Amino acid sequence: MNTRRQFLTGLLATGLTPQPTWAETGSPAYLSSAAQTDGAYILCGIGADLKVLFQIPLPARGHAAAAHPSKPEAVAFARRPGTFALVVDCFTKQLKAKLNSPKGRHFYGHGAFSRNGDWLFTTENDYEAGKGIVGVWDVGQGYKRIAEFTSGGIGPHDIKRLPGTDSLVVANGGIDTHPDTGRTKLNIPDMAPNLTYIENGVVVEVASLGLNLHKNSIRHLAVSAAGNVAFGMQWQGGEDLPPVVGLHRRGLAAKTIDVPPTILRQMRGYVGSIAFTGDERSIVVTSPRGGVVQTYDAAGQGLTSSINLIDACGVAAYEQGVVISSGAGVLEKLTGISRSSPRTINLHWDNHLIRL
Repeated sequence: MNTRRQFLTGLLATGLTPQPTWAETGSPAYLSSAAQTDGAYILCGIGADLKVLFQIPLPARGHAAAAHPSKPEAVAFARRPGTFALVVDCFTKQLKAKLNSPKGRHFYGHGAFSRNGDWLFTTENDYEAGKGIVGVWDVGQGYKRIAEFTSGGIGPHDIKRLPGTDSLVVANGGIDTHPDTGRTKLNIPDMAPNLTYIENGVVVEVASLGLNLHKNSIRHLAVSAAGNVAFGMQWQGGEDLPPVVGLHRRGLAAKTIDVPPTILRQMRGYVGSIAFTGDERSIVVTSPRGGVVQTYDAAGQGLTSSINLIDACGVAAYEQGVVISSGAGVLEKLTGISRSSPRTINLHWDNHLIRL
């Protein structure tokens, strides 16, 4: 593969070959940021067999990444409240561009490409105004920022594109922060999380939970092929823990998936990441605080299984199940209650596992 890479790199320099695709990087199935044992940070491409295909240095800790739909390019976002994101060429392993948040803004660690890959959308905090923004970056112009629009809420974290469309769904966590106070949450008594659906820069639908759940910060999203949205939350209230997994479909009311209190306590009110299984029959959520991975029925009928995994956070679909990553360096496939032999790597995986 190195010989092929060198050959293609030489041809690219002369302009005699088409641009490479993800296949030329080894056809990774997933991307994830990680920390090495020496404290250095990297972005990794991971194969369907859970082997690491490539490692690209990062200057600081990453959070999530966004993969271009056709070109072997990835945008690695700094851990919030970060002010930069790096566009890396996963074929040449070179830095292609650096995105700097506008003055008075910071990124929230997530982004999404448009359907054809011409635009990148980023979730941002306008911390002086205390409102959420979605930034628009032109890929063809070297990721030049060309526009922005409201996210329809405060604290937009995750953002996804609905399959087969350029409609966006945003998880507005409802929490106001400011760089002068670090990660301190400034508005817990008045927070109002929601999901917003955005078309052509305009919020066309808003979904919220009841007032009794207004301290349940909507943070992470999973979207099925049919456009169903599952969302994971992080509770900011007292010890009486509510459900932290919800479902929504456009035109309907958002709902949570109810489970017994003992199950809720295992999650410690905190979902780190969420994904549909490959067959979309189940939803899998992770809680690094609780060291637990839970599987729910995708129709909202409740919990179907639970396993313990220390510092589990990243989760992404594969075939009928999911792949899970942990800060302890574990990569593992989960199908129902069946677990593969874990692959332990001398890395500390960060929060999210992104499926290509």
